[in-house]
Amino acid sequence: MDRPPVGDVDDLATLAKLDEQILLGELRERYRRGRIYTYVGDILIAVNPYKDIGIYGKNEAKKYRGGKKSNNPPHIFAIADATYQSLLGQGGRLPSNQCILISGESGAGKTESTKLIIKQLISLCGGNVQSSTAQLEQQILQVNPLLEAFGNAQTNMNDNSSRFGKYIQLKFRKGLVMGAKISEYLLEKSRVVRQSPGEENFHIFHYLFAGLSPEQQDKFVLRDVAKFRYLSNGAKVLQKKGGILKGRYEELCNAMDLVGFTDEEQLEVFTVIASVLHLGNIRFDSNEQDAAVLMDPNGAVKVASMLLQVDPEEVEACLTSMVTVIKGEYVKQLYSKQQAEDARDAMAKTLYGRLFGWIVNKINCLLAPEEDIPPDEVREIGILDIFGFEHFELNSFEQACINLANEQLQFFFNEHIFKMEQEEYIREGIDWKEIKFVDNKPLLDMFLTKPIGLLALLDEESMFPKATDQTYVEKITSHFKKNQYFGASQQTRSVNFSVNHYAGKVEYDATRWLEKNRDTLPSGIMEILTSSNTSLVKTIFRAQITRTGSLSLQGRTLRKSSRLRKVNPDKIRAKRKVTVGAQFKTSLNILMERMQSATPVFVRCLKPNHVKKPEMFMDEYILAQLLYTGMLETTKIRREGFAVRPLFQDFVDKYKILLCQHKLKGSSDNCKKILKASGLSGWHIGKTKVFLKYWHIEQLADILERIGKSARVLQKLARGFVARRRVARLRQAAVEQRHLVEGLLQQIEQLCVTCSLNHDRIRQEDVKKPKDKNKTDQLQPPAVPLHSPTGSITSYLKPQAHTVSCGTGMDDDDDDADDEVMEDDFKADASNRNKFGAPGRKATTIWFQSTQTENVVEPQSGKFAQWFHGIISRKQSEVLLKGMPVGCYLIRVSESRFGYTLSFRAEDRSRHYMIDQIRNGKFIILGESKVHRSLHDIIEYHKTHHISNWKGLLTEPCGQSGDCDYMDLVDESSRMYFILDPSASTSGTSRQSGASSPGLPPRNYTVQRESGQSRMAGRPLPQVPPQVPPQSYQRLIQNQEEQHKYNPLQQTSGSRVRLSTTRNRLH
Repeated sequence: MDRPPVGDVDDLATLAKLDEQILLGELRERYRRGRIYTYVGDILIAVNPYKDIGIYGKNEAKKYRGGKKSNNPPHIFAIADATYQSLLGQGGRLPSNQCILISGESGAGKTESTKLIIKQLISLCGGNVQSSTAQLEQQILQVNPLLEAFGNAQTNMNDNSSRFGKYIQLKFRKGLVMGAKISEYLLEKSRVVRQSPGEENFHIFHYLFAGLSPEQQDKFVLRDVAKFRYLSNGAKVLQKKGGILKGRYEELCNAMDLVGFTDEEQLEVFTVIASVLHLGNIRFDSNEQDAAVLMDPNGAVKVASMLLQVDPEEVEACLTSMVTVIKGEYVKQLYSKQQAEDARDAMAKTLYGRLFGWIVNKINCLLAPEEDIPPDEVREIGILDIFGFEHFELNSFEQACINLANEQLQFFFNEHIFKMEQEEYIREGIDWKEIKFVDNKPLLDMFLTKPIGLLALLDEESMFPKATDQTYVEKITSHFKKNQYFGASQQTRSVNFSVNHYAGKVEYDATRWLEKNRDTLPSGIMEILTSSNTSLVKTIFRAQITRTGSLSLQGRTLRKSSRLRKVNPDKIRAKRKVTVGAQFKTSLNILMERMQSATPVFVRCLKPNHVKKPEMFMDEYILAQLLYTGMLETTKIRREGFAVRPLFQDFVDKYKILLCQHKLKGSSDNCKKILKASGLSGWHIGKTKVFLKYWHIEQLADILERIGKSARVLQKLARGFVARRRVARLRQAAVEQRHLVEGLLQQIEQLCVTCSLNHDRIRQEDVKKPKDKNKTDQLQPPAVPLHSPTGSITSYLKPQAHTVSCGTGMDDDDDDADDEVMEDDFKADASNRNKFGAPGRKATTIWFQSTQTENVVEPQSGKFAQWFHGIISRKQSEVLLKGMPVGCYLIRVSESRFGYTLSFRAEDRSRHYMIDQIRNGKFIILGESKVHRSLHDIIEYHKTHHISNWKGLLTEPCGQSGDCDYMDLVDESSRMYFILDPSASTSGTSRQSGASSPGLPPRNYTVQRESGQSRMAGRPLPQVPPQVPPQSYQRLIQNQEEQHKYNPLQQTSGSRVRLSTTRNRLH
């Protein structure tokens, strides 16, 4: 068979002949044509185009929605769609948790791929502004841009390099996203205080200078960017990209609004960022005793202290000296100039690191599911976006950790694609020729093994006060000088060494490794910041650090007995601090556990050149990446191997419909029958599993789809037949019932005639009888009707108040056991549904009265806004807008959800847009990205800005027509009610013998209002039905008791009575 033209093959695993040059040639030609995506079986290769190629719009998203992978060209959206279908058990797969691993060098496009996958997943699970999770979906989409501002920076390899790793977990229920959680790993805090030549600090520092107003800059004392030591290229960056950075600052503020950060929280975050910059400007000099002294005590230290709201003298003392206790006496030790600078930088790094941890923690709280979901109903898709492999001119501790993480991911890839798969072939008795691959486990052992490993030895040296970077390098050299993956420096007394990674040899400089691994704060700084008058600073420094290095605000700990409890924070601080290396190692272990519990999906990002230019494909550079990632071997095993390996029972349960049998045992014979019935070829049957090619799943899904269509046709016919039979029976029953009713009516008519005749006869007989003059009529008073209500009469007359207890607390435990701080258990604040009940007119009214009145009142007049309408339907709003000019608008309260709807008149019809309120009290039109502070701001903004899919503008409000439609939303304090007049006369109400009926007590009413009544918008309140308060109710009961000489409280429980004054009774 002839080979297809170069560049036309979407799946390289389908090529009959494959080597390095063929693989390279296919990718080169596809890249030249703008086809940056290529399949290798079920693995996606993505080559960074370094430009917008216009393939990520709405049309492309629809194209890859629920379709077959082979029907469309390779795309990152197809991977998202296949993952989502696998999560739900569609497309021939069994439902299971999924994880998407995106790997590649720094600058290969991993972060952009992550954002595109999340965008498509949100589109697949919802993508509809009418869905109940629409606001959550928009919030999730804003998480990546928000974290990029604080965790990304420009490097020599990447303009938007992730300087931390993140694992995003999207939680689904019945196909809808219900929440999200982010785990962050190893933020590069050292970048805050120093950057390599040509590189920049985190984006947020530049955003502030470009986006803050002059008044805000004066407040933070951030006028001249060139004066800040922590921003080495700040002036050049602002001059070159000032307009772009200002736009990104506005996008950041909008993203923080949308996710749910309040204005106060945003202000405090920017205050901490500004304080970090001012800390960098604290300069020291040496006195005659070589002790550090501040060069300007009234300068940067006072500004930083003012922003942090701490005592500047205490900060100065902690940065220049240390107080220790020796034999019960306090001894003050002065720092040298270098030690003071290190203390200053440590304070700045800790501030920024804890602030970043708090931001991630806050996002997790805001995106947590609003309701408790049973674990068996939750499915999860995890997306790993971690820093790529790095090799700079100067590689330090951060690069070693980053490259270690990439080694771990490469090992995970090899384990799933090669080792575990081939071991399973042998175990299941499949005839298989082994495919060799490069196993990097020995290198991982060199890093991670205890007690002799690079990280273990680093922790050991970090425990000794007199240890240096030099002693650490000497120790690892003595242990690993014969290891093939380790290279010692040729120079004596050098702190350099090299490691032969899977991606190439990297030389590391161990300078400051011990300091970075210890990550300690100067003595006293923690106490100063913990006592800050700024709530955010106080919060982040009273929080604990977990075993993975993340921030824990809840103080949850794990004892050896695995019982959760709270402990005293001071006890935690007193324990030996866990090093950064140990935290990172624990993080990797937990990450691997999470990924191993899910079905992995791999995306390999490749970098076409190292100069970040579009349309430049460097063969040698791409080939090196293909070789060290093992893509040639991966292609071979995907072509020859069996990517899908379900157990017999799982396979039978999924595909037994092919044999048209409801119950079928999960055996190898039944699996063979199903496979033969499907007409597939190339499969194998093992001892316990079925072995299928990756394309078999799509073929089986096609067969199931055909069977499903046939089943739906049969169901349609059968249901139609059953429905027609049922209707015929109902008609026959109706005819029979009509005959019975007609017969009954005839019998009643005959009985009436008979009764009438009998009545006439008896009356005539009574006339003929002589009257007895000795008897007199004695009318007896009627008996009061008895009624036995549920409960006692006391509770009936005086209903008891019910109280509901909500929320639980965690008991404090003072046990001194050695505990481990755990990650926070994120739970969202009580939702409106939990507070006010299921959406409906009653619950919506309570929600509005409790939380929304001030949002629809004009600030100047204190009256309801003219555009505001109550709980009216879509149709009612369209009636109001009919005949109005284009752009005429109103905002109405929604009945089916806790929110509003913007309705306005367009050229051809009325349009309706849902408005949601975010947890920080601000508002957003679902489907739009702009967040507004109030409903008034929404109106004013869209008088000058178009709504996304309508070109017009809002013009004039649509007021009330006829009766006011929002008066049922007015609070009870503004309503009228009636009470009984105390001067009402009760004369003439006593019972008289011979009276025809006891009379009702006379009621004289006067209208009263509750004190403090508000007059909303100056419009008249409606005459609502009278409401009788408890006092008048008791007075009414008393009048009835006096008139009828009856006390219900004196009756026995067996004869409870209800008074009736609404009808007359005959004696």
